[in-house]
Amino acid sequence: MPDTAQVKIDPDTNTLVRTGVESICNPYDVVAVAAAVQLVGKHGGKVTVISMGPSQAEAALRECLAQGAQEAVLLSDRSFAGADTLATSYVLSQAIRKIAANEPVDLIICGKQAIDGDTAQTGPGIAARLGYDHFTYVSQIFEVKPDEKTIIVIREVEGGRVTVTGYLPALLTAELDLAVPRYASLPEFIRSLRQGIKTWQAADIGVEPERAGLKGSPTWVKEIFTPPVRKGGPVFDFSRDGEKAVDEFVDQFVVHEAGRIAAILSVKA
Repeated sequence: MPDTAQVKIDPDTNTLVRTGVESICNPYDVVAVAAAVQLVGKHGGKVTVISMGPSQAEAALRECLAQGAQEAVLLSDRSFAGADTLATSYVLSQAIRKIAANEPVDLIICGKQAIDGDTAQTGPGIAARLGYDHFTYVSQIFEVKPDEKTIIVIREVEGGRVTVTGYLPALLTAELDLAVPRYASLPEFIRSLRQGIKTWQAADIGVEPERAGLKGSPTWVKEIFTPPVRKGGPVFDFSRDGEKAVDEFVDQFVVHEAGRIAAILSVKA
């Protein structure tokens, strides 16, 4: 995803400009990869990371390989450009279906949300399309039993936490405290630079053009603009003369609020 410190908007399409903008790995996704690598270390299996984006997204995928993922797939096609979360979840689910046709996909771990849109919709959208159980805002994977096809997770909810049991295959979205990403060892770092990354286009994963990118996105941004610069309000310095500052504040308050106070009093009368 683009570095949010360098976000640019196309004034014609009101979509993010990704060309020439450095791509970084979403922090929530880094945690998701770390959690997946830990599970594979305990239960066996393979971690495959998938990203939809332009060619510069390859750098983020290599970062995931350095974290311990075994395989990386880049979904890159001009028809994917301008996708909202509905179209994005469709393309990603098609890629997962292609992988699942050759090997089992028992667990999908996504970052809780992207740091640019903050919608937290893509993960649940993928689960809905695949028919997987899904658990959002997961802060701990309490237990996984591959033989019994069950998983127990702890979810963050308003006011506390809940423990939920579900069945595999499943999808969960990761909170930042789900796992601690580790530093890549030198051999893993070298492997991440040398390893080939698969690139799949729309035709490779059976994507219907009208369901991808702008064509498949019912969410349209009507307008994006920079808010006007506003001047700061009055400042009252209490450090030198407290009484004088209070008097100045009262004077300013009375002057600016006199009309509002008069209106309130007339209504009450």
